[in-house]
Amino acid sequence: MRLSVPGHKDLRKIVVLNPKGGCGKSTLATNLAGYLASNGNPVAIMDFDPQGSSMRWLKIRPGNSAPIHGISAFDVRSSATRSWQLRVPPSIRYLVVDSPASVPAENLAELTSGAHAILIPVLPSDIDVHAASLLMKDLLLIAKVSRRMGRIGVVANRVRENTVAYRKLMRFLKSLSISVVGVLKDSQNYVHSAERGLSIHEMHTARMKQDAERWDSIIRWLETKLETPLTPRDFSRPQNGNDVHQLALSVEQRADSRNRPDTD
Repeated sequence: MRLSVPGHKDLRKIVVLNPKGGCGKSTLATNLAGYLASNGNPVAIMDFDPQGSSMRWLKIRPGNSAPIHGISAFDVRSSATRSWQLRVPPSIRYLVVDSPASVPAENLAELTSGAHAILIPVLPSDIDVHAASLLMKDLLLIAKVSRRMGRIGVVANRVRENTVAYRKLMRFLKSLSISVVGVLKDSQNYVHSAERGLSIHEMHTARMKQDAERWDSIIRWLETKLETPLTPRDFSRPQNGNDVHQLALSVEQRADSRNRPDTD
């Protein structure tokens, strides 16, 4: 499957990424697209996930809601070229990419090249923490994403605070020297809004307010990254062997600490 995204010079590309399934990529992608659209921005969502969750959400979106352009990247058709299928209309200024699960490490660079922001949702479980550590290593070693550019942001997703699993997750994430840009609770509000084809930002009810406010730090981080111009390093990333090797070792060591007894 081709993962590169044709675009234009004014396009702001946000990649929601985690090769492990079930971590909430589509929830993050649709709520982000809904937020951007509801603020009057021309937005497209590109769905690479074969399950097509983002496209199903888009199909049930009310006709009077802010428009979002949908691109079914998972639907490979022989009747059109791949470039045409993935074409982003010139009017679109923000592209949210809902990446597929099980992306091979060698394809990560193709998916993340030219991204203004890469958002990685991580769940509070040992399996997910381990998967996140491997992803970080692949992004640094193979895709050669530059940590110095600060394009990677981690979202702790579906958390239940005041639990051992939550404390372990936050300890691991904070140890990576990669921004933890938001903490989203395990809330049924995301289910209720998805059933209506809306984001929680578009559900103006009192019960949605607390969950919507948890997006404030994510939005602030995104606004900064989206306004930071891309550099050649965001497209072609030279390898700094010593720095990357040391950071990859650090990621592995910190991931191993997830099994240590929690003493908090």
